[in-house]
Amino acid sequence: MSLRLGVLGCADIAVRRMLPAVSRTPGVTLAAVGSRDAAKAAAVTARFGGAPVTGYAEVLARPDVDAVYVPLPAALHATWVRRALAAGKHVLAEKPLTTDAAATAALVARARAAGLVLLENYLFVHHPQHRLVRRLLAEGAVGRPRAVSAAFTVPPRPAGDIRLRPELGGGALLDVGCYPLRAASLLLGSPLTVVGATAHTDPRSGVDVAGAALLRRPDGVTAQLTFGMDHHYTSRYEVLGTEGRLRLDHAFTPPADHRPAVVIERSDGVERVPGEPFDQCAGTVGAFVRAVTSRAGTAGEAINRQAELIAAVQRTASDAAGGDRA
Repeated sequence: MSLRLGVLGCADIAVRRMLPAVSRTPGVTLAAVGSRDAAKAAAVTARFGGAPVTGYAEVLARPDVDAVYVPLPAALHATWVRRALAAGKHVLAEKPLTTDAAATAALVARARAAGLVLLENYLFVHHPQHRLVRRLLAEGAVGRPRAVSAAFTVPPRPAGDIRLRPELGGGALLDVGCYPLRAASLLLGSPLTVVGATAHTDPRSGVDVAGAALLRRPDGVTAQLTFGMDHHYTSRYEVLGTEGRLRLDHAFTPPADHRPAVVIERSDGVERVPGEPFDQCAGTVGAFVRAVTSRAGTAGEAINRQAELIAAVQRTASDAAGGDRA
């Protein structure tokens, strides 16, 4: 039986990337799209199918919806994910799951208690290029890893963009900085401790538009992370080891037709290890369908760890800003 999916909202990422992926993924059917604007819901369902619904609660009340995708602004996630779980729906929510680590932990616990799947939508973790990187590292391609650096930055957002609105959970850390943080966990595992962080707040919008963080693993391996939305577009990470350096460009948002290449530099030369093109949006939808079908449960450990790292970066950057003012 196909998983019947409802969507709460008509956000750009839903219309531009996720709903096209739903339409080409076996085992899932778009059942309903909800919006506060009836015309928007009708326009989206005219393209992708399903029933247009006015209001998010009305989607949750439908018996023909097994699971929901939540692409709403970050500040609205906690409320609507909680209501979706209470309605007995599996949930795929855009990152970050919430803007507060305690609220995230509560939702993870609620999903576990109800036996429902709860996934946080970091598309890039489903791309096989990262499995290739981890395999190369495990095989000793650069010796023993000693440091990771990662950056995800995007150009300035237009006036009025939700990422520039603090009341909606805007800001560079929650929008793009969470990607290098997630990559650090993917490459280095846990536990990771935030030992330094800084952020620059735009006085006009009141949100952070740039920042950096330094993380440390107990064995001394470090991760230096850069993020921002007032920059040239950058999406990469590299691992510096005792015997070489590994680099991956287009790490976080590669197009579906992008041919990845892992670059390894050693004293004996440079090697390019090719990967295969992959649609990470379809990969994410497929992973969600498989999790629901297999009753895999929520990926709670990774979700909570990510929320705690974001909170630690926020606290550390805030403390640093206070010291600078003093």
